[in-house]
Amino acid sequence: MANSSEIDEPTREYPEVGDQPAPGTVDPVPAAEPRPGMGGFARVLVFTGVVFALIVAMCLGLRAVNVLPGFDNPFSDRTTDRSQPVLLQSMRDLSRYVAADGTFQVIVDLQENRENVPDFLLSKRTLFVGSGTVEEYVDFGSLAEGAVKVNNNDKSVTIELPPPQQGQAALDMQRSYVVAEERGLLNRIGDAFRSDPGQQQRVYQLAQQRITEAARGSGLDQRARDNTRKMLQGLLTSLGYTSVTVTFASP
Repeated sequence: MANSSEIDEPTREYPEVGDQPAPGTVDPVPAAEPRPGMGGFARVLVFTGVVFALIVAMCLGLRAVNVLPGFDNPFSDRTTDRSQPVLLQSMRDLSRYVAADGTFQVIVDLQENRENVPDFLLSKRTLFVGSGTVEEYVDFGSLAEGAVKVNNNDKSVTIELPPPQQGQAALDMQRSYVVAEERGLLNRIGDAFRSDPGQQQRVYQLAQQRITEAARGSGLDQRARDNTRKMLQGLLTSLGYTSVTVTFASP
């Protein structure tokens, strides 16, 4: 029989609960951690973007080979003409023969400033290139009585015409343009609140005046005389007259 001392001695080593598997059981396999990935909504967005990109690329390709028609820009500029109908103010009969014309170009450099005020504060300067045409004509409506003398015996005609007249220069706005504009500081501030259409009108008038003056010494008068003389001689010769004399009265 065992001693009482041996029976009362506590167990020396017991395995702790959970350290050892129960008899007859298999070690559990640890569950796999979920892998990070995109959700269903993100996959739908990516798929939609890819499909849209393919559609756009296909449309551009078809447009490049002129299979699809072009599409207008919905935000393009649009110009609306609200001009009123043209009003006829006057009408007159003309009996003038335009015998010659000349095209001229002038550079207008117009500057306006104030005395004792610096230009950077108060000044306006416009550099304008003007192109215009001047006509030289003969007014047959002002022929004097007896200006045309006809001799049917020798088939001769003598005509005395008034001297050629020069018209005002007509600016060609498609070939005229402003090169540069300079304004003082105060002028820029003032132009922000009001406009000065008179400045542009003064530039146009000065260009017309310069072109008209230049045409007087350009030889248009003599060219108009020669062309008028040739025109009348050819016309009357075709009518059977053998001698045609055209002269011009003194200015």
